Amino acid sequence: MSDSAESLREQRKRETSRALTDAARRLTAEKGFAGFTVEELCAEVGVSRRTFFNYFESKENAVFGFATIDSRQQALEEEFVTQHGDLLDDFIELTIRRFELFNPVDDAPAVFAVIEQEPRLLKAAFEQLAKNEQRDQALILRRTAGDPDAELRAEVVVHTVGALVRMSMDQLLHHQSTEPFADLIARRLDLARSLYAPSQKAR
Repeated sequence: MSDSAESLREQRKRETSRALTDAARRLTAEKGFAGFTVEELCAEVGVSRRTFFNYFESKENAVFGFATIDSRQQALEEEFVTQHGDLLDDFIELTIRRFELFNPVDDAPAVFAVIEQEPRLLKAAFEQLAKNEQRDQALILRRTAGDPDAELRAEVVVHTVGALVRMSMDQLLHHQSTEPFADLIARRLDLARSLYAPSQKAR
């Protein structure tokens, strides 16, 4: 398959994924989350049930836009695994590039509206975020296999960067910051490093 044909195929997949999420949110707003089935959602978009599950693990994930990993994200993650630079810097860079790929800020108002209407869906959102953290830890373990405390290191890196992401997102969503996400998270990383660095005070 040529690069152009592959690119067109990937674009169509992303358009289908987006259409399913848009329809799932609209149906949730109109009927409530329990008011429609996966089959009815598929009929709205004109795809089969099998196609739906190629894109989303569940109806909840469709509403939130938690699609299966696409080829662009896979490429970024495979690149991260093969890098040999500073682990934390490289993981921050991966985080920034994934953010730029999907820009969750654009989707935030729709997600908040769904949660406000259907608070019980918050549990599904947290479960998916936990899966994402586990997946990131597995990526780091692939890169650091054999290192001392590799599992603990992966857990610390993922949860530390996760906290920095939440702080940066708070600035973008609730404080209307115009600073780029990359700058927000880099500044917070620098501060965290200075706080955890050995004290230089005279003893």
